[in-house]
Amino acid sequence: MLTVDFRRLGLQAGDRLLDLGCGGGRHAFEAHRRGAHAVAFDRDGGDTKDAAAMLAAMRLAGEAPADALGTAVNGDALALPFADGAFDRVIAAEVLEHVPAHEVAITELARVLRPGGTLAVTVPRWFPERVCWALADEYHAPDVPDGHVRIYRRSELAWLVTAAGLRPTGSHHAHALHTPYWWLKCALGLDRPDRWPVRTYHRFLLWDITRKPVVTRALDRALNPVLGKSLVLYATKP
Repeated sequence: MLTVDFRRLGLQAGDRLLDLGCGGGRHAFEAHRRGAHAVAFDRDGGDTKDAAAMLAAMRLAGEAPADALGTAVNGDALALPFADGAFDRVIAAEVLEHVPAHEVAITELARVLRPGGTLAVTVPRWFPERVCWALADEYHAPDVPDGHVRIYRRSELAWLVTAAGLRPTGSHHAHALHTPYWWLKCALGLDRPDRWPVRTYHRFLLWDITRKPVVTRALDRALNPVLGKSLVLYATKP
């Protein structure tokens, strides 16, 4: 399930791409599949180990061009171990809301992006996120590992990117059908995924992700301007 639109990102075969906070690696894998030299980066060693194994498996299975490179790196978003201008494209999907020093993280992303390169950064959208915060304190409690520490409006995210020396070029929303799921989880207990409404809606989302039926894809697109769970902002480096 991709949040970033790779056409708007401008990804081309042979591009060097950084997927910051890769988690499961979904964006790195898609970029690699499209012929990019992809780096999956995360502070969680387990995630980077799994991402490295998947990238290697993709290469062996012929799911990526033979000349495309894919690797995973474990490290800190506040001190990226890469040279200035090392990447043509950078993705930071659902990361900044976890990072107290988000100005430092964005500055690092701008540093490793080459002039003329593009960045896609995604964060939870203000309205759906505000509802989640109201329904469950533990969703954003400061002592909860990987909890959310802030809520962004588009103008605030654009200001953050601009302050780092990048130029915002556009935005959109994504994953409207996921918003009710998170509201249910927060209302019924984040530690209770076994509750019937949560379990049932989760099965529906898995079905939608794997089958991609025309009806639900159209519904998701129609609802994104109102209920899209994620805000996606694109920017270029002058």
